[in-house]
Amino acid sequence: MTDKRKFYINGEWVAPSRPNDLEVVDPSTEEAVAVISLGDQADTDRAVAAAKAAFPAWSRTPPAERLAYVEKILDIYKRRAKEMAAAMTSEMGAPSDMSLSSQVGAGIYHIENFITAFKNFEFVRPLGDHAPTTMMAWEPVGVVGLITPWNWPMNQVTLKVIPALLAGDTAILKPSEIAPLSSMLFAEIVHEAGLPKGVFNLVNGDGAGVGTQLSTHSDVDMISFTGSTRAGIAITKAAADSLKKVALELGGKGANLVFADADHKAVERGARHCFNNSGQSCNAPTRMLVERSIYDQAVEAAAKVAKETAVASAHQAGRHIGPVVSKLQWDKIQGLIQQGISEGARLVAGGPGLPEGVNRGYFVRPTVFADVNNEMTIARQEIFGPVLSLIPFDSEEEAVEIANDTIYGLTNYVQSQDGERRNRLARRLRAGMIEMNGEGLGAGSAFGGVKASGRAREGGVTGLEEFMDSKQISAWSAKA
Repeated sequence: MTDKRKFYINGEWVAPSRPNDLEVVDPSTEEAVAVISLGDQADTDRAVAAAKAAFPAWSRTPPAERLAYVEKILDIYKRRAKEMAAAMTSEMGAPSDMSLSSQVGAGIYHIENFITAFKNFEFVRPLGDHAPTTMMAWEPVGVVGLITPWNWPMNQVTLKVIPALLAGDTAILKPSEIAPLSSMLFAEIVHEAGLPKGVFNLVNGDGAGVGTQLSTHSDVDMISFTGSTRAGIAITKAAADSLKKVALELGGKGANLVFADADHKAVERGARHCFNNSGQSCNAPTRMLVERSIYDQAVEAAAKVAKETAVASAHQAGRHIGPVVSKLQWDKIQGLIQQGISEGARLVAGGPGLPEGVNRGYFVRPTVFADVNNEMTIARQEIFGPVLSLIPFDSEEEAVEIANDTIYGLTNYVQSQDGERRNRLARRLRAGMIEMNGEGLGAGSAFGGVKASGRAREGGVTGLEEFMDSKQISAWSAKA
């Protein structure tokens, strides 16, 4: 078991102020692979003080210099990709091949997109031709607390740390205590890139401890949080007294609208997307709404995908899904699967219990429910496991009504060959992102939602602006 009882503060790896150990458990084996220490108020205060002290100089660093540091981070990140993949496989159960290609790859993708966006970013822009001497300037927010989840560790770390650094902010990262090893490796990468002391700091801890301490700290100017809606509400309340900026990227219950004219791969594609990362994605299309004329075929196709989706150790090579992250998560998913059965949904694949041939590890059977209605618990709650619910509809109007009948609003999906219909639905569906016909959003698109999914916007130019404040300036001299 690896000893990771240290924090990265002010450019150094330091011991915690007092012992408060927590084991990091490999979800494939249920065995502890590392021990970390949870920080307390003294550790948080030390990290915030370091970030505050570093902010004046870092915020005045020329943008080209900040960009050069991020380019170094990218180079080192790529070089240490295999180490990073191994860390995520051990801490949160991403299968080794998927961990390298998708989990590590997400970090590369976002850093590269931020670099592209930053190269053309205008920090001072004219308001318009009607007001030639009025400018809008973008300034760093200040000291930012970054709280990241366990399901896509480097996806979320890079979506927060990189734009904060480019913006001129200084940062304290609190990764999930369940999956902290990849973030500690990321801190090593940042250190190797040679950032000035105090610009980037890392303190491990849980939400009730370091998370709350950052959210309430008077010297923290912004909190960027990704996680559950419940925790996002708590953070918002905790941050209210200090009036800090709060950016929340929260849960989802994505609807995938499959019309009779959808391409022949639409149902299979949607089911695979739902099961990807063992269903542990906030933008997973977990509700498949299917036009009634093709509903029976869709049920059959989705069940086939579930039955053909292999489940195996994350340390095993190949195309399969791994475990879910923890026993707590496994128990929650099992309870919701059983609730689906109890409430009358028709189980057509998977179900409760471990997959065949498995006697340890937090593995979940890829599960498909048919004949679900939108009042059932499995259609309302974010399950965060490989569980797909199929709901029939008779008209476009009904499909929209069902899709929007949720507290969430992160990502919705549409499958149809009718371009006019796609355009209509893209505007009527209440979500921050609409993906259609299997086409992903373009590089640099902002990731984020509405309603209980939070209203953060991460990635590209919008993601850079998220970590800045706008300033309006009059009587700007073009001759200066």
